[in-house]
Amino acid sequence: MDALSVSLHPPRLDLFLNFVTVTENKKARIVVGMSGGVDSSAAAALLLEQGYDVIGITLKLWPQDCVSRAEDKCCGPQAVMDARSVSHKLGIPYYLVDEAADFQKQVINYFAEEYKAGRTPNPCVMCNEKLKFGTLISRAKQLGAEYISTGHFARVERSVENGRMLLKRGRDLRKDQSYFLFSLRQDQLAKIVFPLGELTKTDTRCVARQSNLKTADKEESMEICFVPDKDYGKFLQQANLVQKHKGEIINLQGQVLGKHEGIEFYTIGQRKGLGISSPKPLYVIELDAANNRVIVGDESALDRDEFKVERCNWIPFETPPETLEVTAKIRYNHPGTPATITPGPNGSAQVKLHCPQRAITPGQACVFYQEDLVVGGGWIGR
Repeated sequence: MDALSVSLHPPRLDLFLNFVTVTENKKARIVVGMSGGVDSSAAAALLLEQGYDVIGITLKLWPQDCVSRAEDKCCGPQAVMDARSVSHKLGIPYYLVDEAADFQKQVINYFAEEYKAGRTPNPCVMCNEKLKFGTLISRAKQLGAEYISTGHFARVERSVENGRMLLKRGRDLRKDQSYFLFSLRQDQLAKIVFPLGELTKTDTRCVARQSNLKTADKEESMEICFVPDKDYGKFLQQANLVQKHKGEIINLQGQVLGKHEGIEFYTIGQRKGLGISSPKPLYVIELDAANNRVIVGDESALDRDEFKVERCNWIPFETPPETLEVTAKIRYNHPGTPATITPGPNGSAQVKLHCPQRAITPGQACVFYQEDLVVGGGWIGR
């Protein structure tokens, strides 16, 4: 029996037959970024079933000292073995490409520098922009492939009005990953196919099972791939990216309440681990990198309704209108809230939330939606 001849449960074969048609030529060559997980495995199986000429590539991103600490993550050797096994099962060529040096420069160093500057980084957005949809496109071109694919739950379409590439949420809103893709440029979006955009996670596992892939029931990791146990402070120290340096913890009135060992070990909204006593709970309100200070206050001080974003990327249009009414997501797991966006000079924009939100964090991405459409987004400033 062919790998995908059995109906999905629920039987919605039409869902994955409706992903973006790359070309009328069903033998188009596509490079699939293989992470060793079920999603990229299913993406490769679907494209192969459609008749595409599929090549699997894993970008070896981990530094050598990451291997023992993250061997079960997408940056570890187990992931490589799983990706190679899936490619062998599907009968497609497979390549492992060492991009550790670029990952160190583009993602890990950025990660450390953001914390040093008193911001909270989002390395997944940077990895997608610079490597998964940057380096991978270059590698695909070297292999004679025009297009690349990954296991992201998102959709790419071409606008019938102006021909621009559009980015949309995945149909499975619980797994939608469009937030992490907001910074992709038009030339990158034009090269991408997302076969899972119309599927649910359950459908994806069904595809992998019907292809008899070993990753079908593999657990997924939601952590930063190079930071084990979510302890980013420990990682920064072990990687010699940050050294402890004492500073003051002050309240909003400027009173010194205690000492800290580096602003890099704190983030906006943090309550635990402050090491100071108070009759009522205190939260990190601001990180003052210039003066090496952690500023704390009552929970109410975390609420804000206006902020600036920088380095905006606009997707449906080259030049945005004077104002935009959107739903703004201030972090990945944020449900989104109505906002008015006023674009400014040099890629900036002012965000006015209709309802104040808690712990708006400099360094995080704020992504703008109109229903399923990703309008754009930027990086939250001070």
